[in-house]
Order: sequence, then C-alpha cells, then structure tokens
Amino acid sequence: MNDLPQKKPSSEKTAFSQEVGARAARKIRAQRYVTKVVWSGLGMMGLIGWSVAVPTLLGTALGFWVDKHYPGSHSWTFMLLAIGLGLGCYNAWHWVAREGNEIRKHEENNHE
Repeated sequence: MNDLPQKKPSSEKTAFSQEVGARAARKIRAQRYVTKVVWSGLGMMGLIGWSVAVPTLLGTALGFWVDKHYPGSHSWTFMLLAIGLGLGCYNAWHWVAREGNEIRKHEENNHE
C-alpha cells in the first residue's frame, strides 16, 4: 500500500512551469549571443566611462582657467568639477536607462 497521494496529470500549464519555461528560453537565447553581448557590454562600459570622464575633465579645465584669469574667494575649479561630474553621471544614467528599455522591449517582442 502506498501512502503517497496520487498526482493527476494536468494538461494546463501552471504559472510556475510557464515562468521556468520563459527563463529557460531566455537563457538559451543569451547563450547564442554571448560573444555579441560581451563586446556590447565592454563597449557600454567604455561609453559610460567616457560620458562621465569628459564632462568632469572639461569642467575642471574650465574652472582652472576661470580661477587663473578671474581669481576670487570661491574655487571655480572645484565648483565646475562637481557640476561636470554631476552632468556626466546624469549622462551615464540616461544611457543605461535607454539601453535597459531597449533590452526589455527586445525581450518582450521575442517572448510574444
């Protein structure tokens, strides 16, 4: 005598099995495009780095020039460095958000 309850085979897919299937499909798609994704990721890191570094350096250089030609009680170098860094971080955030939206749209289109 078997004390374990008998499971009835279900023809309907449960939410869990659908989620597992969707994740497995995403994993297979990701494995197909690994090389493309790696180079794309490295390119994105470079883009983000430059999008932060360039405004920061430009702000610093401009601030140094202003301090040299128009000395005052406040440091323009520090102030413009902070503004350049803020603009660079905003720029990087904008790029990452845009790429994230494109990835989500691509996954939604492939999932349907």
